[in-house]
Amino acid sequence: MPQKNKLSLSVQYPDPRLQDSVTRPKLRRWVQAALLAPAELTIRFVDAEEGRALNRDYRGKDYATNVLTFAYSEDQEEDDNGVTQADIILCTDVLEREAKEQNKTVVEHAAHLVVHGVLHAQGYDHEDEEEATEMESLEIEILEALGWPNPYADR
Repeated sequence: MPQKNKLSLSVQYPDPRLQDSVTRPKLRRWVQAALLAPAELTIRFVDAEEGRALNRDYRGKDYATNVLTFAYSEDQEEDDNGVTQADIILCTDVLEREAKEQNKTVVEHAAHLVVHGVLHAQGYDHEDEEEATEMESLEIEILEALGWPNPYADR
């Protein structure tokens, strides 16, 4: 069995709607599956108002998006011992709407967005087609290992 990377995980539910279904143990399992190195992460569930404000203030996009990743370790010196540090923000309103549109459960979609956010925290991106293909392939592989279907397959 592969060794798990050390994980310090903080979970915040200022928007408590998913607190009973997207639990800390599930989040820890999903994050751990996507970790390639030790990490210190915070996952925060927010409503559309906070999600929109964060996206507007930090990305210049005036709408709530499903997941935002603020990776801090990318800008640090090499003495950080290779620890990934990031905040991953999930917008409950967008997550619930997308899950319905994609015929997925909220928990299934949350698993995908958490894996997606954790990969972003570790430097993966989808700015061009090659990067997108690599990141999507990793997401599919990780989610399948967790027992979830391909999140990009049509339903």
